[in-house]
Amino acid sequence: MAIPAKVLDRITSGLKKFQPILSSAKIRDVNESDTVVIITDLLSEVFGYDKYSEITTEHVVKKTFCDLAIKIDGKVKLLIEVKAIGLDLKDDHIKQAIDYGANAGIEWVILTNGMNWQIYRISFSKPIDKELVYEIIFSNINPKNENHIEPVYYLCREALGKSLLDEYHSQKQALSKYYIGQMLLTETILDVIKRELKRLTPGVKIENEEIEEVLRSDIIKRDVLEGDKSIDAKKKIQKAANTYLRSSSPSPKKETKDSSVTDQGVEETSSTLESSSG
Repeated sequence: MAIPAKVLDRITSGLKKFQPILSSAKIRDVNESDTVVIITDLLSEVFGYDKYSEITTEHVVKKTFCDLAIKIDGKVKLLIEVKAIGLDLKDDHIKQAIDYGANAGIEWVILTNGMNWQIYRISFSKPIDKELVYEIIFSNINPKNENHIEPVYYLCREALGKSLLDEYHSQKQALSKYYIGQMLLTETILDVIKRELKRLTPGVKIENEEIEEVLRSDIIKRDVLEGDKSIDAKKKIQKAANTYLRSSSPSPKKETKDSSVTDQGVEETSSTLESSSG
């Protein structure tokens, strides 16, 4: 991912400024309110959000309050639940953050203590599910390493406004073991494997069902083909295949007027011309 030079400079200089601030705050074991103040400054100076119009504190979610919300063009795009910098992020903190997102109908939620940032995406299925997309530990970031900076960039104003976080998530899904495992079992891939095996062993009869059985029993791990993530991957691959088939199918030809009508018109014109000449 190519990060715009202006954004890269802002992130790099911001990291150099805030890494020691975060380390000092952790040593002093500052409370949650002070951690929120630091994170608000981070969101403005590193991530590029306008402190007064795009960062909202104590965002109301069904009679409760989420610590921070990010708005773009007046619409909430991201909720951030903050814990004191000295606290480890635990399961009950994760549940609290996910509940905020689920109740507010917001897909993207961050749980952070300032040093550790966990980025979750909520799936509004039944039941509601969550996925830890990735995690950032600010003390481990090397500001000179662009690979370290890229995960930070996806949370920046410039990236979030272009839905690059969603694109990153889609790419990660496509390359997940669940998607690739289910893709290997599609008829298209089985046909390719069969063709290549027949090329290697001419005259040997091989069926797709036999290849699938080998893949399921000996090659693909069981956990890849079982569970909700596997089922979801299978459904999305099937849906994509059906969409492709519909779009590639030739459209039915529209019925045209019977050619005899045109011929009849020509014959009538000829008769009129002949009678007028006589």
